[in-house]
Amino acid sequence: MSSKHQNKRLKWSLDAVRNRSLTEGLAPPPAYSLSGPAVSSEVSKKTDVSRLITKKSWDLALAPLKQVPMNLFIMYMAGNSISIFPIMMVGMLLMRPIQAIWATKSTFKMVENTSAVGQIFVYLLGNFINIGLALYKCQSMGLLPTHSSDWLAFVEPPVRLEYLGGGVTLL
Repeated sequence: MSSKHQNKRLKWSLDAVRNRSLTEGLAPPPAYSLSGPAVSSEVSKKTDVSRLITKKSWDLALAPLKQVPMNLFIMYMAGNSISIFPIMMVGMLLMRPIQAIWATKSTFKMVENTSAVGQIFVYLLGNFINIGLALYKCQSMGLLPTHSSDWLAFVEPPVRLEYLGGGVTLL
């Protein structure tokens, strides 16, 4: 029974010594060295590591800007009514960038040895854009105090001169 098992194994095996004529005319596959593994120099290792650190730092820097379209969609879906869901959404839109700005140093801790001034600037810019979106949403919901009547009880609120409805001026 063992000879039968051995015959099956030999049926599918390839002996490179006996069948050298099959492999002599073929070129080695890409990244294959006949002399063994290639030894890379220290310069290329440092370049690869620095390039990876730079790439990672740019990924971190662009993350807030990549959140802008999603934040716009959340703002649209939340609506302008004053209820718990839109208030929570606006709160999250406002708090996440503020927390990210406070944690900028720890976010870019791994790239502190390299000069990452541009990446940090882009990161802060993206977070300030998200804060601006949240403040715009607060203003459109009427949550920001924009008139003196919002601050002082004895000042009358401004009276609207006209109302618009469906593209038609209603007096």
